[in-house]
Amino acid sequence: MPALDLEVGQTATRSTTFSREDVDAYAKLTGDYNPLHFDEDYAGRTPMGRLVVHGGLTSGILNALVAEDMPGPGTVFMSMDLKFIAPVYVGDTITATATVLERHASKPVCKLEMRIVRQDGEEVLTGTTWCYRMLPRD
Repeated sequence: MPALDLEVGQTATRSTTFSREDVDAYAKLTGDYNPLHFDEDYAGRTPMGRLVVHGGLTSGILNALVAEDMPGPGTVFMSMDLKFIAPVYVGDTITATATVLERHASKPVCKLEMRIVRQDGEEVLTGTTWCYRMLPRD
């Protein structure tokens, strides 16, 4: 298999804004109806202070980033080591950045540093992933 056409230090970014409908759709798909996402009174009495977006929605932008932007179509995660640092709220816009840390010399595999920030610049997620780009056979 060929190596990925990426350079160490290369970056890609992607942004999205979360709506109430996104939270509802995610809960419907996953069954996660945690009161932190749905009960304003409950969430308001926690350190979060108000309703938060599911962590899976926050980290989900990484799927689109690697599959659509870098490395690109056909890319899947081999592993993820993510740290959720701060909450994301309905209406927030987040921006994910992937930076190439390593790439395999002869396989379509790379290690990416991941970082997600809210519109106010606060970091909400950091971590690393290993990705494999599934290339079609000729």
